[in-house]
Amino acid sequence: MKLERRYRDIINNLYNLTGFAIKICLDRVEKLLNSLGNPHKKFKSILIAGTNGKGSTSAIIESILREAGYKTGLFTSPHLVEFTERIKVNGKKIKKGEVVKFVDSWINYIRKFECTFFEATTSMAFKYFYDNRIDIAVVEVGMGGRLDATNVLTPILSVITPIGYEHQKYLGESLLEIAAEKAGIIKNDNICITGIQLPEVEKFLRKECEKKGTYFYNSSNNSKVEILFFDIYGTKFNY
Repeated sequence: MKLERRYRDIINNLYNLTGFAIKICLDRVEKLLNSLGNPHKKFKSILIAGTNGKGSTSAIIESILREAGYKTGLFTSPHLVEFTERIKVNGKKIKKGEVVKFVDSWINYIRKFECTFFEATTSMAFKYFYDNRIDIAVVEVGMGGRLDATNVLTPILSVITPIGYEHQKYLGESLLEIAAEKAGIIKNDNICITGIQLPEVEKFLRKECEKKGTYFYNSSNNSKVEILFFDIYGTKFNY
């Protein structure tokens, strides 16, 4: 009961952190992660951005990797019911005690660097993944990509799901402006996989990959998915 009360207080404190009123940048999260020993540099990752389907894509990729025998981390947002849904290792949610431990240990740094809720949560996830010695993390971008806290990662693979209009106040008014923010997760000399995109968006992403010497692959051109059935417990499909 004592832990539950403390956990609820911690979650409220996280929600009360500075939000969108401040400049969106990577400086604060980089400073916090540096204080944590840069855990995000010590495991492999797959970074997933987009407008539609990035949460389900993250969950599917993590499940495939786990079934293949890898020890996985999964970071997604937002949660449906409980905060602990956001951070998982091998399919198991972070324990409430671990959330309390992290915030109690690092709250002074979180406040010192004026981190947002998402920056603090992202740092918590990366520290938890490193502490649990995962093989690979599957990480869903929060908003946009270029200046999202998750983009401190250097992933082995970037995935961009279908892009549409969203968060135009922060990402830009036009579709290509939004695509440019999403394309910020594309790294040099890497691999980028995308799904179905509008022609102008696909052309833009392809050019961004060419600039960075990154291999571009549109999975929708060479794949077929057949839904067999789905319900509240999951989906079964052939591909």
